[in-house]
Parts: sequence; C-alpha cells; structure tokens
Amino acid sequence: MTVSALERPTATTGAAPAAPIVAVLIPCYNEEAAIGMVIQDFKAHLPDATIYVYDNNSSDRTVEVATAAGAVVRHEPLQGKGNVVRRMFADIEADVYVMVDGDDTYHAPSAPLMVKRLWEEQLDMVNGQRVTEIVAAYRPGHRLGNRVLTGMVAQVFGHRIQDMLSGYRVFSRRFVKTFPALAAGFETETEFTVHALELRMPIAEVKTPYKDRPEGSVSKLRTFRDGFRILRTILVLVKEERPLPFFATLFGLLLLAALGLAVPVLVTYMQTGLVPRLPTAVLATGLALLAFLSLTCGLILDTVTHGRREMKRLRYLTIPAPGAVLPHNRAHDRMGA
Repeated sequence: MTVSALERPTATTGAAPAAPIVAVLIPCYNEEAAIGMVIQDFKAHLPDATIYVYDNNSSDRTVEVATAAGAVVRHEPLQGKGNVVRRMFADIEADVYVMVDGDDTYHAPSAPLMVKRLWEEQLDMVNGQRVTEIVAAYRPGHRLGNRVLTGMVAQVFGHRIQDMLSGYRVFSRRFVKTFPALAAGFETETEFTVHALELRMPIAEVKTPYKDRPEGSVSKLRTFRDGFRILRTILVLVKEERPLPFFATLFGLLLLAALGLAVPVLVTYMQTGLVPRLPTAVLATGLALLAFLSLTCGLILDTVTHGRREMKRLRYLTIPAPGAVLPHNRAHDRMGA
C-alpha cells in the first residue's frame, strides 16, 4: 500500500478525508554511492511523501546526486548526526516522519507498513529492528555492542526496544516536536529510545531486512569511539532521568569504601585506645560524608526531575496523536456532518 491510502478526518471540517503529510528525512555525509538509490526506493514506496536530504559537509557529490534524484536538499554545517537530526526536526513540518540513513542498507518496502502501523494504532515511534544474516552488513562486534547497550537501557528504562541503535524509524509529529535533541553524533538513537520510554509513549518495533552497503560507500561509525560515546550518553541520561537510583548507587559504593577503610581503624582503637593510622581515618570520614552528600543530591534532583517530566508530558499532550479526531470534530460528526 502507499501512504495515500492512509486517511484521516481534517482538523477543519472533521469529514473530508485527507492523507497524512509524510516526510522522509535522510541525514547524509559522503553518501554519493548510495543516496541516489535510497531516494529512488523511497519515492517508489512512499510516492506522496516529500524526501529531504540534509547534507552534513559532504566532500563528494552527495548533494548533486540527491538533487538529481529529486530530493529537497538542505545543509547543516555542524558536524554530527545528532546536529543534523536537531535541524531536521526543527525545520520540517509533517504528520509522520520517516527517518532513514542514506547508506542504502535499510529496507524501503517496509516504510509503508511502518507508517500504516504508526497511523492506525496512534503510535509515536515505530522502530525498524534490523534482521540480516549478512556478516558484512552487521558485524559481530557491532551486534554485540548493540545488545549490551540496548540491554543497559532496558534495565533502567524498560524492556520495550530490541534494537536501540537502528537508524530506521517512523515518528509522530508529537514525538518530533517534543524531542529535546541534545546529542551531537550517533548517540542520538539512544536519545530517541530514552525519550520514548521516559514519557511512556505508545511505541512498536517492526522487523526489517538489513543489507550491506553498496560498493564505494564507507561506514562513518567508529566502533570503539562511538561505542564509548553512546555509553557515556547512557550514563548521562541515567543521571538526568533517574537521579535517585544513580546517586543512591554512588552512595552505596562510597559508603562501602568508607566502611572498608574505617573497620580496621576502629578495631585497632577498640584494642589499644589509639588511632595510629590517622590519614586512613580522615579518608574514611571524608568518603562517608561524600556518600551522604551524594544521597542528598539524589533526593533533591529526583524531585526536580519529576517536575521536569511532568512539564514534558504536558507539552507532549498538547499535540494530537497520529490519526486522532479532535474533540470538536467528534461533536461535528454527532450533528450529522
């Protein structure tokens, strides 16, 4: 099916059907070899969608190829996928957003099904879970890293996503317009997942075929560098969104260290009445003070985070769900419109 088959009542009359406005967002950096095929495939499967290519300082012919293929080409000078996502989400107005990498590894025929599911089930995000047996497409190291990082996020925020680092997603307008977009690089996929889980948005995951890059296309992902950046992002998000568990864990570690140092000193004092290891006693006292200071910070920040989460939720609820009929439209329908 094409996106034109998805219909919704208009906000003005509540009666005339209208197709959702779909935007395909493609962040690009030096994808001359692949971008033309990506645009062609998504044009074929989402013929009514507008395809936007945001070039991120490419030094090859990415811009020329994308323009010739019929995409709307724009530019983001700040390097990094997260910076491109921030600009795309701010600039583009649509009902449904399909975001895909420009490397021709994702399955364009899955897009109409993902859009349909998001629209009909009034979801805020549909994640494309990569499925492949091609080793070159999804290297064992990347697969393992994805499982570990996804598992870490799942332990803290909930087990609802299996492929957190997928670059193929469909978003609702209310997801896009409430997403803070703070990351600069590939950590942005982690932010997508945590944003959805933290606000308890309705989401789904669809298995999609995944293939290796075409000849001449080179991956921009650096396994260890970007892996550590993603890990750092997860830790920062845990601190920001779950401050009490984060600082309570730090409290426990500091307190254990303090007790480990203090016990021998106390034993010696009980036996001799002396404190021969004064520096150790001072260090243990300092660690204990830091432990309780950490716990206090966690309690205060947890209250602040709760209020911030409420404000984010209220802002999220000001934007209608995908395919939703607005209240005045329902009243109009009851009057026989």
